[in-house]
Amino acid sequence: MNENIIIVDFGSQVTKLIARRVRDFGVFSQIIPFQNLTEKSFKNSLVKGLIFSGGPSSVGNENAPKIKKFVYKLNIPILGVCYGLQLICRDFGGEVKLSKEREFGKTKIKILKNSPLLRNTYNKKTQYRVWMSHSDKVIKMPEGFEILASSTNCSSVIIQNLKNKIFGVQFHPEVVHTQNGDKLLKNFVIDICRCKQSWSMDKFKNKVVESIKKEVGSERVLCALSGGVDSTVTAVLVHKAIEDKLQCVFVDTGLMRKNEVEIIKNLFIKNYNIALDVVDASKIFLNKLKGITDPEKKRKIIGKQFIEVFERYSKNKKHIKFLAQGTLYPDIIESLSHVGDSKVTIKSHHNVGGLPKNIKFKLLEPLKELFKDEVRKLGKELAISKDFVNRHPFPGPGLGIRILGEISKKKIKILQEADSIFLGLIKKYGLYDKIWQAFCVLLPTKTVGVMGDGRSYEQIIVLRAVTSVDGMTAEAYKFSNHFLEICSNEIINKVKGINRVCYDLTSKPPGTIEFE
Repeated sequence: MNENIIIVDFGSQVTKLIARRVRDFGVFSQIIPFQNLTEKSFKNSLVKGLIFSGGPSSVGNENAPKIKKFVYKLNIPILGVCYGLQLICRDFGGEVKLSKEREFGKTKIKILKNSPLLRNTYNKKTQYRVWMSHSDKVIKMPEGFEILASSTNCSSVIIQNLKNKIFGVQFHPEVVHTQNGDKLLKNFVIDICRCKQSWSMDKFKNKVVESIKKEVGSERVLCALSGGVDSTVTAVLVHKAIEDKLQCVFVDTGLMRKNEVEIIKNLFIKNYNIALDVVDASKIFLNKLKGITDPEKKRKIIGKQFIEVFERYSKNKKHIKFLAQGTLYPDIIESLSHVGDSKVTIKSHHNVGGLPKNIKFKLLEPLKELFKDEVRKLGKELAISKDFVNRHPFPGPGLGIRILGEISKKKIKILQEADSIFLGLIKKYGLYDKIWQAFCVLLPTKTVGVMGDGRSYEQIIVLRAVTSVDGMTAEAYKFSNHFLEICSNEIINKVKGINRVCYDLTSKPPGTIEFE
C-alpha cells in the first residue's frame, strides 16, 4: 500500500482539486466526508497527513460541519484550507466572525514570516497573488498560533502552530490561479508530512482494469460513446479489461456539431477494433425538447432520453447489465452536493444529476475520480490517438445547452455553421492546442443591423474560448482583436440569420464554462 494523505471534505466545490494536486506529487490521496471520518480511518499507519477542505458554511452556524476531537490528538500534520483554517482556529479557542469586506477571486497577500510551509515558495516581505473565496475571517488567533501572511482585508491569511505541525491558509492553493499554490501544497505533503512519491497514473490504470474485471464478471457492458476524450478513454479502458464483452453505441441526438457523426465514426473505426453501432435518435430528442427553454429541464430530458435509447437498444441483447460512461469528477461536483445541501448544486450534468431515478443499468464510471487533464494522461498511458486525447471537451447534451432558449432545427443549423467556422479558424491559426475548450453559443435575442444597405433583425452568436487545467476554474483565452474581427466577419458573411458576434470574457468562477 502507498503512503497517503486524507482530505477531509467540508463541502467545497474544489475539494477534489486538492486530491488532484497531491496525486500530481506522486502521493496517493483519499477524500473522506467530515461526517464519515472515524478512528478506523487511521488504523492504516500509512496516513501521513490531513488536509481540511474549504466549504460553503460559516463555522459559527449551529449546523456547520465539525471535526471530531480525536483528530487533533493523532499527532500527524494538518493543513486547513479556507473553512478548514477557520475551523482550526475556532476549535483551538480563536474567534471567527463575518467580515465587512469579503474576498472573492484574485487577491494580493504579503508574507510576514518564514515557515517550512513557505520554503522556496513565498518570500518574507513580498506580495503574491492568491485566489480567495470567503466571507468569514479570524479576528482572534488561538494560543500557540502565529500569523505568517496577511491581505488588505484579512490579517490571518496564513497561520501555523509549528509545535503541533498545524497550518492554515485562508486562500485556495489547489486552484491554479493561486501563485505557487502547488509548491505550498508540495511543501506540506513532501517536506512536512514526509510522504514518499510512489503513486502514478500507470498504477491507477492497472488498479481500475482489475476492478472492472472483478465487477463485470461474465456480464456484458454497453458504453455510451460520444467521441470525446472521456468516453473514448472509458471505452478503451473497459475494452482492455473485458475485451469483446464491450459494445459501444454512438447516439446521434441531432444536437451534434457539423459532420460530427461521420468524423467520430471514421476516427473510432480507423483506430480501434471495438464493436460500434450508431443509433439515429435525432427525431426523438428534438421532439422531446420542443418548447423547452429551462436549461435544467433540457439536461434532464436529454439524460432521460439517452437512457431510454440505450434500454431500447439493449432489449434484444443478452447479458448487458452495465452502462459505461465517461463521467468525470467535475461533472459530479457541479451536479451533486457533497454535504447534502442542494443549494450548492451548480447544474445537473446529463450523465449525473440528469439521469432518471429508475435506471435499469448498473453504471460503470471508471473515470469518476479524475479531472480532464488526468484523463488525457490516462489516454496517453493507453496509447490512444492524439486525435482523441487532445480533442476539446464537448458536452453530452451537445448544442442543446449552447442554444439558449427554445431549440429548433433552424437554430441548430445556424449554430453548427458558426461553430464550424470558429473552430476551423482556431485550427487554421494554430491555436487549437493552446485552448482548453472553444465553441459558439446562440443567444435567444435579436439585434438590429445593416446588411446590403438595408435593415436586418437577426440573432447574436457569442464566441467562447477558455484556458484551464482541470475544468474547475477557467479564464477566457486572449485572442488578438485582429483574429476576433476575422471570426466575426466570416460568421456574419457566411451564416444566414446572424448579424452580430460577441466574445465572452467571463472567467469561471463567477461564470461556468458553458452558458447553460
